[in-house]
Amino acid sequence: MHELVVFSGSAHRPLARAICDDLGVDLAPVEMTRFSNDCLQAQLQANCRQRDVYIVQPLVPPTQEHLMELLLMIDAARGASASQVTAVIPHYSYARSDKKDASRISIGGRLVADLLATSGVDRVITMTLHAPQVHGFFSVPVDQLTALGILADHYSSQDLSDAVVVSPDLGNAKTATQFSRLLGLPVAAGSKRRLADDRVVIDAIVGDVSGKRAIVLDDEIATGGSIVELLDRLEDSGCTGASVACTHGLFVGKAVDRLRNHPMITEVVTTDTVPAPADWPELKIRSVAGLFAEAVARIHAGESVSSLFDGVDPSLGPPQPKLFE
Repeated sequence: MHELVVFSGSAHRPLARAICDDLGVDLAPVEMTRFSNDCLQAQLQANCRQRDVYIVQPLVPPTQEHLMELLLMIDAARGASASQVTAVIPHYSYARSDKKDASRISIGGRLVADLLATSGVDRVITMTLHAPQVHGFFSVPVDQLTALGILADHYSSQDLSDAVVVSPDLGNAKTATQFSRLLGLPVAAGSKRRLADDRVVIDAIVGDVSGKRAIVLDDEIATGGSIVELLDRLEDSGCTGASVACTHGLFVGKAVDRLRNHPMITEVVTTDTVPAPADWPELKIRSVAGLFAEAVARIHAGESVSSLFDGVDPSLGPPQPKLFE
């Protein structure tokens, strides 16, 4: 692994260090300088010439700051004659801006993909894009990882005889169905209408949840508004309680207050694709560092990444025991 170099911006260095620990390499230092006119400059503090360079940086608040850091680090690596530059973006937040749903509106997901390509990136590794079409915005190869197996592992040792997997909306129902098959559970979904970024209405629950405990699965939780609205409808439908699981636990705004003491919620489970809130010790966090490290190692060795998820996607065959070990 001597030809592999890993750098990190300021967005989530603990995750970058954990990935490096699994890879058996040191996290290379970066000097980020801010000039008096507020411009940033990145200087990579390790040799990149003819090296396989990986830059770990989720796009989390302050998102624009962290995006600019990432672009500058990619440019620095390319200018330092790196043989290949891979951006490891565990949370690609601009995936939410994926279509023109209003007049004269920007499509940030595509624009940021273009910016990454222009900066000189050769490949992107990410996890659980908000919308599948965002994958097609990139002109460079994208490896999209999934945390379904890691989240399923959390529940595999529990008594699930009275449980049902619930998606907050019909758009996420396919992923929820994959998750339910991993656990051998039925699935239900909310019928959701979004009124604003932090305001949604869920008209009904599609599926039987009466007398059952819900495992609510979402790709991302930001303000928690959708989850609270869903929990109200689940309670109206006779649901006895809920465990909430998501890949990207941003928990911004009033999310922590909304969720940590909600009477319907027994636990909240997320991964470490983004930094965890400091004021929520009860939050259960499953690490994806090992998964990203294995993906990096396979790309570096020219091996398949998709085979990591044999058994997670039911179309690829029956679940493999290794997912639950």
